[in-house]
Amino acid sequence: MDVSQYLEIFIDETSEHLQNLSDCIMGLENDPENMDTINEIFRAAHSLKGMAGTMGFKRMQHLTHDMENVFQEVRSDKIKVNSPMIDLLFKCLDAIEGYLNNVKESSDEGTEDNEILIKELNNFIAMANGEAAASAEEAPAAEEKKEEEKKDSGDGRKYLEFELSDTEKGKIKEAEDAGQHVYGVTVYIQKECLLKAARAFLVFKAVEEVGQILAYNPSSQDIEDEKFEYDFSFYIAAEESFEKIRDVAKAVSEIENVVGEEVKYEALIAKQEKEEAEAAAAPETKPETQAPAAPAAPAAPAPAAQKADAGKKTTVAKPVTSRTVRVDIEKLDTLMNQVSELIIAKNSLVSLSSVESGDSQSQAIHDQIEYLERVTTDLHESVMKVRMVPIESVVAKFPRMIRDLSRKLDKKMELFMTGEDTELDRTVVDQIGDPLQHLLRNSADHGLEDNETRIARGKSEVGSIFLNAFQEGNNVIIQVGDDGNGIDVDAVRNKAVERGVITEEQAETMSQKEIVNLLFMPSFSMAKKITDISGRGVGLDVVKSNIEALGGDVEVKTALGEGTTFTVRLPLTLAIIQALMVEIRDEKYAIALGSISNIEDIPVEDIKYVEAKEVIHLRGKVIPLIRLDDLLDFEPMEEKQERLTVVIVQKGENMAGLVVDGLMGQQEIVIKSLGKYINNNKIISGATILGDGEVALILDVNVLM
Repeated sequence: MDVSQYLEIFIDETSEHLQNLSDCIMGLENDPENMDTINEIFRAAHSLKGMAGTMGFKRMQHLTHDMENVFQEVRSDKIKVNSPMIDLLFKCLDAIEGYLNNVKESSDEGTEDNEILIKELNNFIAMANGEAAASAEEAPAAEEKKEEEKKDSGDGRKYLEFELSDTEKGKIKEAEDAGQHVYGVTVYIQKECLLKAARAFLVFKAVEEVGQILAYNPSSQDIEDEKFEYDFSFYIAAEESFEKIRDVAKAVSEIENVVGEEVKYEALIAKQEKEEAEAAAAPETKPETQAPAAPAAPAAPAPAAQKADAGKKTTVAKPVTSRTVRVDIEKLDTLMNQVSELIIAKNSLVSLSSVESGDSQSQAIHDQIEYLERVTTDLHESVMKVRMVPIESVVAKFPRMIRDLSRKLDKKMELFMTGEDTELDRTVVDQIGDPLQHLLRNSADHGLEDNETRIARGKSEVGSIFLNAFQEGNNVIIQVGDDGNGIDVDAVRNKAVERGVITEEQAETMSQKEIVNLLFMPSFSMAKKITDISGRGVGLDVVKSNIEALGGDVEVKTALGEGTTFTVRLPLTLAIIQALMVEIRDEKYAIALGSISNIEDIPVEDIKYVEAKEVIHLRGKVIPLIRLDDLLDFEPMEEKQERLTVVIVQKGENMAGLVVDGLMGQQEIVIKSLGKYINNNKIISGATILGDGEVALILDVNVLM
């Protein structure tokens, strides 16, 4: 059966179940008696087993089935949760993740049977049951024998039980007159099956390859709504033999049995007429609890009332419909592109309407443009909200990682996380996982001291690692840190001099912050020995470049003996931003509004010099000036200016003043990538199309500073 159409859903839902299992098993390690957690693990394993079976991934189904069995014994209080079990369960999760990665790459689970894990799981069950393990083997055989007996005795032929409508009788007669075989079929689904409706759908799809279904019991709508137990029946017309129909239906996974035979129209009609006659002749045999016969006229509304009651019951029983939909990120990208084009068109209309004209028609156009501006802004915000996802999807795997590192490094440590519900653009979230993981590994490996050293320093033996996320304006801040040793600035300085990264003279004049920032240089590692955890020389430089590629930046604060905190600042989105448009000579540039602190009009005589570099003194702060015309290779202005327009920009705690010729105002701009055209110039982060069709370049404040 082709189940490829469900592959995307399977991958997404399996990832969610794996994360849920990981969280629950972590919780169980701290609270082994918690029945809610034990039940949740059982349910998640059961769901995974059902999904794997549905997709035909037998190895994955086998492994999750045995995990489920272990937790059945835990629920029954026959096995106690202990440390070896937790370790084994985590190994099982890794194995399932291996299957999932294979499915992502090749739509197949691969050939790894994980026999050792399955044997270890079965050992836990054997310990709980002792002799019972053998009798459990016999149980399925007994059940199968009973099913066969049931089939042979004819008890399972439920297709004989449902009443046919006149239309369905007509279809059966037509098929028989056309020389086709008509078969009554009852299909039994396994009791463990989670997706009964999907199972039935796959059976119908399979048998309709060889015949035409004429009638269903229950109705096709009830089957779709899962309003049936573990069996359903149908009549099918086909040229093929019944054996062919049965084999095709049984090929669908999680089908227990398929029972049926060829039926004849005359025999069916005779049977139904006989049953109707018997029912009419013996009304008094009905149970006393049913309503007694009533006069004809008042009884007429009864069926309608029953229908209403049935409707009420259905409403109560129906589960709450999911309020979320899965949307392919490419579809969202397309939608975002269309919103971008709409904003460019709106900007174009705004620039056209700015031509002064006093007539009423011009005013009407102006009003409509204002309305369009409101609509496009709302639409943009709506699309942005759809694209936003909590960073929880990335950070949820970290507690498990820190647990494993704790064992590997033989250090006691604990991870504290806050702000997992902070939202970021999906594209940013997808790419931020690796840098954060590296920072956490760095804290565990380099940051925290070993247990003895911590005790000697009067610290808690258990080291603390934290990850805090929160929104600040148009940015999301993620802080990763620890209460470990901190960065030894002198050691970094000496290493940098030894490596020839800086001279001894430079080292003397560098501030602590500048020395710490040397850690972000390519291949600069302080690791005393290379491990597979961190310190391969592919270190903080990769973290920095990955974060800057997302339009963000990273800063470090450290105190020797107290710990280190890395602060990562990321933009909420990478697509459409509010920007300040500035002029330098005749060219227009955009600066992201989120980077701007304020704008100042500075007299030239207020400019001071520090180490031959221009600075201004503003509200108690010394701010360096960046003359954009020099930086961007413009010709010098012929006449000297008396006052300068300075845009004060901020990156973390650092500030700088960008000197521009003029201000054009705030505008919503669409960031367009320049691809590889000018990838050697990092100052330009992209371009935007203005209302008049002109292209303006976007300045990257992080790189400028």
